[in-house]
Amino acid sequence: MNNVRGKILWVDDEIHHLKPHILFLEEKGYHLFQASNGQDAISLAKSNSFDLVLLDQSMPGMDGLETLNKLKKIRQNQIIIMITKTEDEWLMDEAINSQIEHFLIKPVNPSQIFMACKQILEKNKLQEQKATSDYLLSFSNIDSKLSTGLNSDEWFDLYNDLVDWQIKFDRYKDIGLTNILFDQIQSCNKEFVNFFLSNYLEWLNSTNRPLFPNDIIKNCLSPKLENNEKVCLLVIDCMRLDQFKSLMPLLDPFFEIDLRYSFSLLPSATQYSRNAIFCGMFPDEMVKNYPNQANDMKLEANSLNQYENLFLKDNLNRLGYKNKSIHYHKIWAVDEGKKFQNRISDYAQKDLLAIVVNFVDLLAHKTSQMDILKELVPDESGYRTAVRSWLEQSWLYDVLKYFGKNGWSVILTSDHGSIRVKNSLMVAADKGASSGLRFKFGRNLNTNQKNALIIKEPDIYKLPSFGYQPSYLIAKFDNYFVYPNEASKYQTKFKNTFQHGGVSMEEIIVPLALMKGRGF
Repeated sequence: MNNVRGKILWVDDEIHHLKPHILFLEEKGYHLFQASNGQDAISLAKSNSFDLVLLDQSMPGMDGLETLNKLKKIRQNQIIIMITKTEDEWLMDEAINSQIEHFLIKPVNPSQIFMACKQILEKNKLQEQKATSDYLLSFSNIDSKLSTGLNSDEWFDLYNDLVDWQIKFDRYKDIGLTNILFDQIQSCNKEFVNFFLSNYLEWLNSTNRPLFPNDIIKNCLSPKLENNEKVCLLVIDCMRLDQFKSLMPLLDPFFEIDLRYSFSLLPSATQYSRNAIFCGMFPDEMVKNYPNQANDMKLEANSLNQYENLFLKDNLNRLGYKNKSIHYHKIWAVDEGKKFQNRISDYAQKDLLAIVVNFVDLLAHKTSQMDILKELVPDESGYRTAVRSWLEQSWLYDVLKYFGKNGWSVILTSDHGSIRVKNSLMVAADKGASSGLRFKFGRNLNTNQKNALIIKEPDIYKLPSFGYQPSYLIAKFDNYFVYPNEASKYQTKFKNTFQHGGVSMEEIIVPLALMKGRGF
């Protein structure tokens, strides 16, 4: 019995007529138990654990539906295929509501029964085998692409493929390829960082470049306002591409989704990239036009984005949309989100709603502060699961469903992603240096140039210069900065936590989804 493909209980008052079917299934490797009525089936289910029950509906005494409900009380997750002579829709509805796995109409032939059993009992195994062979082929294709010299769009496509494999492997954790995929992502990251940094300065001074945060309103939002569409600009701070793609099945029933990308600015941090979304400027130009923002950034104030509403209005005025009605809302807490949801019909009178949501960013930061969150979000898969669970239960999902049902356009994006940091990098700096783990600014900053970008002339990178002899350090790959004193303490605290500010695919390649509500 070691090679048994599954234990099946077949319940039918005419079971003696089904001998050819039973023999066929047994020849295929299944172990069959038989019952001619519901009561015998209940008795067998109490003393045996069955992988699958084939259940006839039309039986004297206890019929199929009653038997089904009693089987479910014995084992809530019992897999059941209902077989019946009738095609009555009410019966199908009742059976489906009782969570049957499949519905077959008599007469059924042995091959039909076999295929239904195989599909249900071996689906995961077959899909795992297919995923394994497909990934091994994809592995070779990705390695080949790396040697060809990719452009920005091709890098997005490659990273998108890697993300799809990450999400697929969330379902098939036992196939043993997760570590191979992780290593491949690390290899791709090294190539991507070289590509990004070798082109970044040229892009900053060219109109022929990938989309940056400061281009989003002009290139993506303006055309929708021009067409008099109702638009929501939704910025989910710190959301990675893999996290957005894990949310797509929740959003697809309500929206047509056109998934694109933008590249975060350097440093890949909120005060640079998110402010750039709203003001439409590079950071150096932003601080010249808004000196108060420069002071906040220099002092590392608690709120580094308190002028976004002003930035947005000024940006739209420059673009010629002064007469458009706007409502901006930044939401940090659940209560504030629910208040927003309760007033959505009022806010929906505006031409443009701009919403900033901080949950994903807060979750990243809190994992380094709370041990229980480290257990809930130990890796990328856990982070994706947490973000999806949050959206499913959140006020934001109800708001998005409202937009979808009412035909709104939603531009859903982020300012940057995050990466799980692994390797500490010793840094030397003056006392007044900033406190970031993935980027720093200050005087006399220095570290290993192989693992970090050292910027001595911020203006070349369109970054603000703070103080005398300003410089920036930006971590590459999965490194994070620590000072030599107390290095061990901070290594223990921050290793394997999610951080941002550096340069990696996960931080730089940002999802940009143009979503059109289906209107129902």
